[in-house]
Amino acid sequence: MIHLLIAPTGVDAGLTTISLGLLHALDTLGVKTAFLKPVAALTNEPERSTTLVRSVMGIQTPIPMALDAVQQRINTGQLDRVLEDVVALHEETSRQQPDVVIIEGIVPDRTEPYTARLNVEMAKALGADVLLVLSGHHHSGIQVKHELQLQAGLFRAADVNVIGHIINKADDSHQTEMADDLPPCMGRMPWNPELTQPRSSDVCKTIGASLLNEGELTQRRVANILMGARTLRHTLAQLKPGTLLVTPSDREDLILAASMVSLGGTPLAGLLLTDGGQPCEQIQQACRIAWAGGLPVMTTAEDLTSVAIRLQQLSHQVPVDDVERVLRIMASVASQIDTQALVDALGAPHATRLSPAAFRYSLVQKAIAANQCIVLPEGNEPRTIEAAIECQKRGIARCILLGDPDEIRLLIKARGLELPEGLQILRPASLRSQYVDAMVELRKHKQLTRDCASVELEDNVVLATMMLQCSDVDGLVSGAVHTTANTIRPALQLIRTAPGAKLVSSVFFMGLPDQVLVYGDCAVNPDPSAEELADIAIQSADSAAAMGIEPRVAMISYSTGASGTGNDVEKVRQATALVKQQRSDILIDGPLQYDAATTPAVAHSKAPNSPVAGKATVLIFPDLNTGNTTYKAVQRSARVISIGPMLQGLAKPVNDLSRGASVEDIIYTIALTAIQATRITPI
Repeated sequence: MIHLLIAPTGVDAGLTTISLGLLHALDTLGVKTAFLKPVAALTNEPERSTTLVRSVMGIQTPIPMALDAVQQRINTGQLDRVLEDVVALHEETSRQQPDVVIIEGIVPDRTEPYTARLNVEMAKALGADVLLVLSGHHHSGIQVKHELQLQAGLFRAADVNVIGHIINKADDSHQTEMADDLPPCMGRMPWNPELTQPRSSDVCKTIGASLLNEGELTQRRVANILMGARTLRHTLAQLKPGTLLVTPSDREDLILAASMVSLGGTPLAGLLLTDGGQPCEQIQQACRIAWAGGLPVMTTAEDLTSVAIRLQQLSHQVPVDDVERVLRIMASVASQIDTQALVDALGAPHATRLSPAAFRYSLVQKAIAANQCIVLPEGNEPRTIEAAIECQKRGIARCILLGDPDEIRLLIKARGLELPEGLQILRPASLRSQYVDAMVELRKHKQLTRDCASVELEDNVVLATMMLQCSDVDGLVSGAVHTTANTIRPALQLIRTAPGAKLVSSVFFMGLPDQVLVYGDCAVNPDPSAEELADIAIQSADSAAAMGIEPRVAMISYSTGASGTGNDVEKVRQATALVKQQRSDILIDGPLQYDAATTPAVAHSKAPNSPVAGKATVLIFPDLNTGNTTYKAVQRSARVISIGPMLQGLAKPVNDLSRGASVEDIIYTIALTAIQATRITPI
């Protein structure tokens, strides 16, 4: 077990940010991490680092000791007792059997010398290496160098190994003026104002404003604040995506202007009306359609000047419930850390598990290597557009958006995005005639006429399916707007099942805190027979292997082994036997209860001789009722991130989205589809 103490050199180092980014970076490599904050400042709020690590990363960590209580004990000569308690907290953390324990130190206070000493003593007590973290904000390269020399010297004097440093809020001077005698640099985090953008709800809470229209209060972010005290012409030119317009409530011209801009598709952060008034009823009525589109409208009794002063003092600290922003910060910080150099310096063991972060990273890398073309028939849908842009920029796939090019470009502009090179936008009307004959040929056994084919091709999903069937694209992703049936039906009619596949099924990739599990079938087949269940198991095992997950298949039932009887159990038992006959290379066992399949202690009791029990990675449910219920229960109750459903058994890759899919969901589904396209043999 490796121990790493993150030691800030002073205030404003962004300690929580660096700790979270470091955890994410190691997790992406598959290194199993644990987190410990031994001592925390006493506040009225829950300790930030501990709270965020628990809620965002799903890592259980003990409650830290209060700083004032620790200080009192140190002042009375009880440092050894304090360190004993630190070791006790560490022992609690170590029960998770991590590869690396990240220990967050305390911020040194020059008026309290014990704080710097305590970081040193904790490192010694836990046998931890030290990574120094400091802020480059308002500090020259020379100042940063001197601070690093001082802090490194304190640890080295106590025979504590300082393996490196990270500079937060860095600029070019902090790179050119570093010295060779300093611990090596493991990362430089440039200042990124986008990561400091609060939600409109955060501004509302800070100001203590009332809501005139809630809109998308918790979804929209404040990129810039515009004080509406000037002319309409001046103000109108500055109403851009992410703008929060602060204006007196009697400036009806500005209120109308902001509402109309919002109605035109520009996602403003909101309206904040000062002086305690409200627009008259006629103005509110005129703005109602615009406000219904999501524009938050807030009111406060304070005047414009007072609000301006308070907004200048708005904290950049991310709230503990702003998970989206936390995840963006983590990813940004992780991307700037030289993780491999850090791992090499620590001497960390190679990890064997596949964490959710490692799985997602692997998906992206596999998709980039695949270099496939994916068609998105819902090309006018904003989430789909944003996902396509991101996939194109990152090289995850070559994307095609089907839709009106002018409308799509307007949506891109209104959302403050840029159209990347290579992203194709195709007008469906210009394509349909190309696929009429091919569709008639495919459906001639159903006496499909050219006129009927032309009508069916008016559906963009059908058109996209024909593009895939004719090998003009490599995969298809739909479902952000359309139902599952609307996505799957054309695929079954036009693409059909792959050779050897008895049916089309689906899997979800469930990102549990420590690993990724594969659930199947949770979306397609209501009550598969034993033969169909065996086929689902084979398909799912192959899908898991293709995505980098070692398949250990558990056939789930309400009974384990021979303990139960009945038709439902017998179906699972027969399906297990069929898989063993057809694919001896697949490690499979069943019937197994869910706890026996996933929990080593239960497996030891219920199925001690099973090669799968307690360590299953692929769980096959006996019917759709069980599978869908289980996946949704786990997803919601355990706050698990799931990717899917991924369809399997088709001759060419088609994948369905949830209509509530986020941009990230769509991105990873596109990646899955691209990987599938490299596995399926063209027919």
